[in-house]
Formats: sequence, structure tokens, C-alpha cells
Amino acid sequence: MDAWITACAGFGVGAIVGVTGVGGGSLMAPILVLLFGVAPVAAVGTDLWFAAITKLVGGWVHHQRGGVDTRVLRLLCMGSLPTSIATLVWLHLAHVGRMQNGLLMAALGAVLLLTALAMVFKSQAHEIGRRLRSTAPDAFKRAQPALTVVAGAILGLLVTLTSIGAGALGSVMLVYLYPYRMTPSRLVGTDIVHAIPLTIIAGTGHLLMGNVDLKLLGTLLLGSIPGIVIGSMLMGKLPERALRLAIAAVLTVSGIKLLG
Repeated sequence: MDAWITACAGFGVGAIVGVTGVGGGSLMAPILVLLFGVAPVAAVGTDLWFAAITKLVGGWVHHQRGGVDTRVLRLLCMGSLPTSIATLVWLHLAHVGRMQNGLLMAALGAVLLLTALAMVFKSQAHEIGRRLRSTAPDAFKRAQPALTVVAGAILGLLVTLTSIGAGALGSVMLVYLYPYRMTPSRLVGTDIVHAIPLTIIAGTGHLLMGNVDLKLLGTLLLGSIPGIVIGSMLMGKLPERALRLAIAAVLTVSGIKLLG
């Protein structure tokens, strides 16, 4: 494949991640599989390192702008990082890293459709969270820490298996659990920074299993790093909801294609 096309794909995905906090794994995985013909196992491993390095740059930008909730971040990591390690151990012991491409494509397709639904109904999840927070504030606040750890664990499992979910699914969980605490900038920043250690751990496991195409990764990063810097600086200045709905439409088509 042409290097400049790959770099352009990296730039586009990086810019979208910078603006919305989502779309890294969700968009790059199907792009690698459906457009570039990369084997699903290699797509997952490469995508994890693509997301890790890209979001490392974007997370620094958001941190400089004060857009990270460190308390929520710690709770998410308490659930996601141990779960990711446990999932990698299971993948290694069960030799799932050599699973058939058809099975992995089906898993990718299913998680893409779940991600698309989460993006479409994010506002509804936010409204439900606000209603519960208002009608039963004490009980809701008591449950927040444990539910945040559980949310992190779910993300750890999905991201390690498919490289998808850290941004889109994570953001929906956070607006439900913290309907008033999470401003748009804090949501994007926390989402991006949480994905960094998670994708590094998951990506390291896949690297050790031989599932990372380093040459492809380097070309993608040539585009994604400037893309996420520009996108992070534009965050709040573009129609974020319209972008989310457009991403959800793309994910739906990609998910159906992978399942088919």
C-alpha cells in the first residue's frame, strides 16, 4: 500500500480522536482490515500501538489545558489495567492469538456495532444519569466508585481483545456515571489519557505475540501525531455531535461488513 495513503488515514483518524476523544481503534481497525487488507490479528496489535502513541500526544495537549479528571482516571485504571493483563495471559495460554480470522472479524464487527449504538445514544445515557443523580443523589454517589472500576474492567477486556472501545464506549459510561462532573473537555481529556496505559499494556502483549506490523505503524504515526495535535486544539470549535453521528454511521457499515 502507498505510504502517503496510510499516513493520510492516520492523520484523519488522529484529528477525529483529538476533537471527539473517540474513533481511534473504532475507525483504524476496520480501515486496516477492510481497506488495506491487513490480517485481523495484525490489525488489532498494530492499532493498539497506534492508539497508544497517538493518544499519548493528544493526552499531553489535553492535560496542558486542564482537561483530565485524575480521580476518575485512577478508578478506571484500577479496573482496566488488571483486566487487560489477565486477558493477555488468557490469550497466551489458550493460544487465542492464533485464532481464525473469521472469528476475530466477527468479534470486531460486533464491538463496532456496540460502539456505534453507544455513540448514537450517548445523550440518552447522559440524561438517565442526570435523572438518577438528581432523584437519588446519595445512593448514586456511593455506587460511582465501584461502577467506575467495573466500567474500566469492561473496557480493559474489549480493548485487549479487539483494540476497540476505549473512547466511544468509555465516554458513554462516564457521562452516565458522572453526568454533572464531566464537562465536554474533561470527558475527552480523561477518556484519552485513560486509553494510554491501557493500550500500552495491551499493545505490549500483542507485540510479544507477534501481532504488530512495525513498518505500517510508523507510517500511520507520521499522519496521526500532527492530526491529533490539530484536532485537540480544535476541540470545542467543531460540531462534535455531528461528527459523532457520522462516525457512528461509518462504524455501523463497517461492523455489518465485518460480520458479513
